[in-house]
Formats: sequence, structure tokens, C-alpha cells
Amino acid sequence: MTDTSAGVDWEKLRAVARDAMSRAYAPYSGYPVGVAALVDDGRIVSGCNVENASYGLGLCAECGLVSELQNTGGGRLTHFTCVDGKGEVLVPCGRCRQLLFEFGGPDLVLETPAGLLPLSEMLPQAFGPQHLG
Repeated sequence: MTDTSAGVDWEKLRAVARDAMSRAYAPYSGYPVGVAALVDDGRIVSGCNVENASYGLGLCAECGLVSELQNTGGGRLTHFTCVDGKGEVLVPCGRCRQLLFEFGGPDLVLETPAGLLPLSEMLPQAFGPQHLG
């Protein structure tokens, strides 16, 4: 599926996410995850999950993605996809939706099993920087 109206190549984003997933470190859950997103300047950033023997310290793939975003110049995420170990489209967990909101806002387009959706539908009434003092 290619979103030609916005010029977004979803197949390419999924390929980058699958490549990232192939480097996930998931020895405890056996559930590798990869993500990729388009940045407003045209870059693609990606990430994979990294688990830890102290289970609560594991990092979701989205953590690596936003770290790469900031490390390569910042910007705003515009389009996002997430894949599981089989390369199938997956939705981010609630914690990661909040993280994506910080760096993409309500208009960030997510590829989901139900189709393309704005983050505002995946995280309604989100808490953001505008709520702080």
C-alpha cells in the first residue's frame, strides 16, 4: 500500500521497520519489534526493541526511534509504522503512543491493521506539552 496522495511510500517504511526488527534484542519475550517513521524533512528514522534481564528496564522500539530522531537533527514525525517479528503491521502500546505524541503530535499518521489513522484517534485527548504550566 502506497499513500500516493501524500507521496508516502509505506512499503519502504515497512521495509526499514522490518530491517530494524531484525536487530531487536528480545531474548526474554521472544517478541522482536521494529519501527520506522518519516520525518518532516524527508529523513527516515527507525528503532528496535531492546530487552533487559530486569524486565521493567526494557526499551520499546519507539524509544530507539525518537533517540535516533533527536540524534540526527530533530524534527517532527509525520508518518509511522510498526512491525512484529513476522513483519506484520502492529500498533504501538499506550506508553509509546504518548512518546510518539511528543514528537509527532495529533496529526502523526500511523499505519495500523485497520488502515491509516491519525494519532489523535489512537490516543484521544492526549496529554502534551501544552498542559504544562
